[in-house]
Amino acid sequence: MSTLNGRSKLKTILKNSTAAGLAAVMLAGALPAVVTPAYADAVKVEAAQVPSFADVVSAVSPAVVSVRVQSTVQQTSDESNFSFGFGGRGFEDLPDDHPLKRFFKEFGMPGPDGEHGPDANPDRRPRGHADGKGRLRPTSQGSGFFISEDGYIVTNNHVVDDGAAFTVVLNDGTELDAKLVGKDSRTDLAVLKIENPKQKFTYVEFAEDKDMRVGDWVVAVGNPFGLGGTVTAGIISARGRDIGSGPYDDYIQIDAAVNRGNSGGPDFNLSGQVVGINTAIFSPSGGNVGIAFAIPASVAKGVVAELMKSGSVNRGWLGVQIQPVTKDIADSLGLAEASGALVVAPQQDSPGGKAGIKQGDVVTAVNGDPIKDPRDLAKRIAAFAPGTTVDVSIWREGKSSSVKVELGQLPNDQAAASTDENGSQNDTAPSTEQALANLGVSVTPAEDGKGLTIVDVDPDSDAGDKGLKAGEKITSVNNQAVATAADVMKVLDQAKKDGRTKALFQIESESGSRFVALPINQG
Repeated sequence: MSTLNGRSKLKTILKNSTAAGLAAVMLAGALPAVVTPAYADAVKVEAAQVPSFADVVSAVSPAVVSVRVQSTVQQTSDESNFSFGFGGRGFEDLPDDHPLKRFFKEFGMPGPDGEHGPDANPDRRPRGHADGKGRLRPTSQGSGFFISEDGYIVTNNHVVDDGAAFTVVLNDGTELDAKLVGKDSRTDLAVLKIENPKQKFTYVEFAEDKDMRVGDWVVAVGNPFGLGGTVTAGIISARGRDIGSGPYDDYIQIDAAVNRGNSGGPDFNLSGQVVGINTAIFSPSGGNVGIAFAIPASVAKGVVAELMKSGSVNRGWLGVQIQPVTKDIADSLGLAEASGALVVAPQQDSPGGKAGIKQGDVVTAVNGDPIKDPRDLAKRIAAFAPGTTVDVSIWREGKSSSVKVELGQLPNDQAAASTDENGSQNDTAPSTEQALANLGVSVTPAEDGKGLTIVDVDPDSDAGDKGLKAGEKITSVNNQAVATAADVMKVLDQAKKDGRTKALFQIESESGSRFVALPINQG
């Protein structure tokens, strides 16, 4: 290799990299006098290019409050001997390092003196006696937000339920007394009002559902674990969630961090509008796992307005217990689709019962609008004012018909078209048993003469797969009352002749009544 070629190659290397050039010079045996490393400039990003929630938070934070609730607790003579069930041993007798004693101190649970441990926050202590029969003690705390400048506050029903006194803590730490205006257990909403407000409060408004999309940002502000003014952010993960809390479930799912104490707190969009009100979390561990559920603005808006106006919510009432129509149930009834709401039983003296709706009917439409499922029926009926006459389409005995129902006023402790079920008698089985081998159950006539008590269930049978259990009762098959095994077989034989592959069994248990579709042995 010539010297010229070597120099040419060296120049090329030096042009491409300072570090590589240094290595080349060293290999050549000549060190430069001064070596200056070349560094890239530090990364700089304009603030406007990075999304921030700071503007939203600063605007809405004054409208978000912490809610402290006190309840009346009866004082007993032996209250000072607070016992935890281990041989009469009291709280004060536990070692200081005992896990239970540490728990009560660290998490603010009541000790034997009725306070929250020796390190309790004085501001959280009872303010006095509710009356001569008991005294007030802190029982819960949550979050809320102002919905008007004159002091109306939205929170959860489960935060204020059974409360006797309410304290609202503002963003700046100011504490104000509030009164309960109204609450609605079915949507878990409640409204408080600052007593004798001496100022105008910063308030927020509800967003429109049409502007809410899965994937949109949400900012949750609340009082988790008593840490007021906490802000977390996430996105709307899903809409229309049914978590089994009631007939009006229609929750927004979000992944912003939500924990105990966030209940009743708002979720904001980037315009500072409330898109949802936090009410529940899914948490196998007890803490945030990124799945929280909020009452959507569309539901809250109407309920809150009625609570502010009259302290209660007026809903239409059909008065029937209902359950979903599964594919098996649809097959057993001859329905083409698994939709609608199956009537388990009309309630006594209910509008639906008086209009002629019967056990085993399937409600398929209201005023011509198809019903998808029990939740859909409950929401539609509740949307009508009491006294409204509606046209209810039903499927009965393989035929479609309709009845006109004048809706009643939903009673306080009942659901509009409730999926909750009344408890039934738990009969004990007489000694005589009859086997329904094809179904995988053994039965005996019920003591009250109404139905058959299930004595045994084959766990590998269809009945076992559907959840039938010993002690439950079969009261009807294909909407025909049964009192003996022979009655059951007679109904099943007729179903076979009609070309049915499944039969509809009504099952009663301690938790209520339900329908179960079981296959018919075609042999």
